[in-house]
Amino acid sequence: MTSAPLTDREISLVRTSLSVVAPQATEMTVYFYAILFARYPEVRGLFPENMDVQRDRLLRGLLRIIDLVDDVDNLVRFCSRLGRDHRKFGALDAHYPAVGECLVSSLARFAGTAWNSEVAAAWTRAYNLAAEVMTAAATDDMRLRPASWEAQIIRHEHRGHGIAEITVRPDQPYPYVAGQYVSMETPWYPRTWRHYSPAHLPRADHTLTFHVRAVRQGQVSNALVHHAVPGHRVRLGPPQGDMTLASAGDRDLLLVAGGTGLAPIRALIEEAAVSGMRRYVNLFVGARTADELYGLNDMLRLAQRHHWLSVRAAVSHENIPGQQGTLPQVLHEFGPWDRHEAFLCGPPDMVTTAVHTLLRQGTPRAHIHHDPLDTPILTAPLTPPRPGQEFDQL
Repeated sequence: MTSAPLTDREISLVRTSLSVVAPQATEMTVYFYAILFARYPEVRGLFPENMDVQRDRLLRGLLRIIDLVDDVDNLVRFCSRLGRDHRKFGALDAHYPAVGECLVSSLARFAGTAWNSEVAAAWTRAYNLAAEVMTAAATDDMRLRPASWEAQIIRHEHRGHGIAEITVRPDQPYPYVAGQYVSMETPWYPRTWRHYSPAHLPRADHTLTFHVRAVRQGQVSNALVHHAVPGHRVRLGPPQGDMTLASAGDRDLLLVAGGTGLAPIRALIEEAAVSGMRRYVNLFVGARTADELYGLNDMLRLAQRHHWLSVRAAVSHENIPGQQGTLPQVLHEFGPWDRHEAFLCGPPDMVTTAVHTLLRQGTPRAHIHHDPLDTPILTAPLTPPRPGQEFDQL
């Protein structure tokens, strides 16, 4: 960042004025997009047809930028991540001034008497700082990799209970690390991206396999599970996420997977197997019923080949001796896990409860890893946890 950081006075002005418009946030974001598309119609093509989710993301992104405006290092990290991610949408340098102009106009309309020329100048400076970092990050990223990867679905297998195993072949190599996740755009809902994790280590043929569950009212997931067939094409954004074994040190591992959350966990186990590591891995797989224990048999076969891997199941809605209970309950029963490095993936409620269970048992917060529970680009930790670091990834 080449421009000078905001002064204390400017920080106070933007935060105070934002608190004034906060109760009208929904109306303000609707107005912002209305004037943006009216003044700059060429920008409309960057956004999905259904703007309901997008409006909320704008506000949350704005709130996080303002929250970090006096923390320059993390502000740069966050805006750099945004800038790199926005490449896949087709964002150009020329779009940033248009967005800034309409944002300031929207704030002025809804701030009322709290708005004046000094506040406007402070907001303009704050936005320009963020835009400067985003465009610089996008330019640097352009030298390293594509904005996105075109890929063709080459295999589609139904695994029951609304789950499909989908394998795609990118048109060019797609580099990632086991445990990371990928944003995907489908032909049925252009410019609408959802995140899925490869269920394996990088392969020599560069194909990627994702486990996708059709969630209720989930447009993209239902399209992928019920309508996609080999030959359809998708688009992949760059890999993201820090839930990798690089952060595990030399401690034994606790892996917790609910539903299709088994995908990145399985990739981590594959990496552990090929790395020749000398530590133990405890895997817990959970579901509502025994029939829904997706991928359990595959994991049991892995455990037969690797003495360091133990696998246990947890079933919450069926009476099965030795397996009944939610994942957090079973974790508590077999704990404590205070000397392990924990990796969790699954439904947000399960992950949240499991994290609290581990914390109560004395597992250091810095040793608990999971992907963001909301829109990753807006809620992901800005730096990966380090040994001894207290960092709440929720």
